[in-house]
Amino acid sequence: MYKHVALLVRQDGLSHEEFVEHWQTEHTPIAREIEGVVRYQQVLPTEPDHAEFDGIAELYFEDLEALHDALGSEGSRDYDPEKGKAKEAREDVDNFLAVEERPRFIGEEIVQKDEVDGDTDGLYKHSAFLVRKEGMSHQEFVDYWQTEHTPIAREIEGVVKYNTVLPTDPEHAEFDGVAELYFEDLEKLYDALGGEGSRDYDPERGKAKEAREDVDNFLAIDERPRLIGRERLVTDEH
Repeated sequence: MYKHVALLVRQDGLSHEEFVEHWQTEHTPIAREIEGVVRYQQVLPTEPDHAEFDGIAELYFEDLEALHDALGSEGSRDYDPEKGKAKEAREDVDNFLAVEERPRFIGEEIVQKDEVDGDTDGLYKHSAFLVRKEGMSHQEFVDYWQTEHTPIAREIEGVVKYNTVLPTDPEHAEFDGVAELYFEDLEKLYDALGGEGSRDYDPERGKAKEAREDVDNFLAIDERPRLIGRERLVTDEH
């Protein structure tokens, strides 16, 4: 399935709480009705004061063309839908988002592990927006990530679901991929992947330690935005 992932940054002058209030009560009822959307989920940071973003919005589509029509394509931040809920949603984002500071990603989701039968509502989620190491091509990055790192990451202690998301248009994408690791317990997530504000986490044992050591082989760690949050399912029609 194809999805549009937006890392949300609030406008100047808004508190995080004011941002969430507008997003949840004013914008969400519009966005959930965007033409072509078959699933819509949000991620709210568990530690807003230390998070890099105010939230994540993820809109899923069965068809890539429907996604592009509604939300623009990679490299086209200034999309201007002409009709329907997509137009209404685009107009509303100017009321609460700092649009130019909002990284986004369009990709195809690959489920690498799923012990919850797709039910992620209420789970804790670590979303890492991956940037390849200098000297690697995008394809070399993907090959290493999928064949060498993913088998380690799916076995990290506490992980109940693991998705990788590959860009549909790598040449124009803001990131080389997205890694999404889900946990039922927040402390297990912190033990494995660190807390907000602690990029230099150093797990001492198990697959978490092995995965942390391996990321240095293919990731530019300091250029990799991430967010730890709790997922909220808004709608699911697929």
